[in-house]
Amino acid sequence: MKKIGILGGTFNPPHIGHLIIANEVLDALELDEIRFMPNYVPPHKEQTEAVTAYDRLAMLKRALYDHPSFSIEGVEIDRKGTSYTFDTMKLLTEQEPDASFYFIIGADMIEYLPKWHRIDELLQLVHFVGVKRPNYNEETEYPIIMVDVPQMFISSSAIRRKLRTGKTVKYLIPDSVVNYIKGNGLYESK
Repeated sequence: MKKIGILGGTFNPPHIGHLIIANEVLDALELDEIRFMPNYVPPHKEQTEAVTAYDRLAMLKRALYDHPSFSIEGVEIDRKGTSYTFDTMKLLTEQEPDASFYFIIGADMIEYLPKWHRIDELLQLVHFVGVKRPNYNEETEYPIIMVDVPQMFISSSAIRRKLRTGKTVKYLIPDSVVNYIKGNGLYESK
């Protein structure tokens, strides 16, 4: 049975924290691949940036291009609208019945699990994989496979702030992503 990791998020922009988490989980659980799944409209976040889903997809392609076990799962972008993990994973498990899915979440989302749409049914479709994040509690009543990853407090929102104010983001996001951001005028101060 193929073991597929799914790392969902806004990836606004994708950063090295995302890449490190994916690589560590891939190795620790001996997965066959990790699919980065950008959402079109996340149910738990307000979209305040002028960055489109297609910009986020383009940045993600640039961030992943050189890792043979990383790819993009575009089902939520293609479907448009608000993305609920249950609906997406139901679709993916129906499309790939011979795969076992490992849905990767940070400790910030572990705390939020009781509020997830159809969480009890979702637990029947995926194995949840949790990774620690500074200042969050990973304790939960839900079955989570915890993977120890290097902890760095890197967030897309902090990176966006740095970009808007002209601060360096060197080593926080891949150069190919920086080039896309600059070439398309993303995250510029208004």
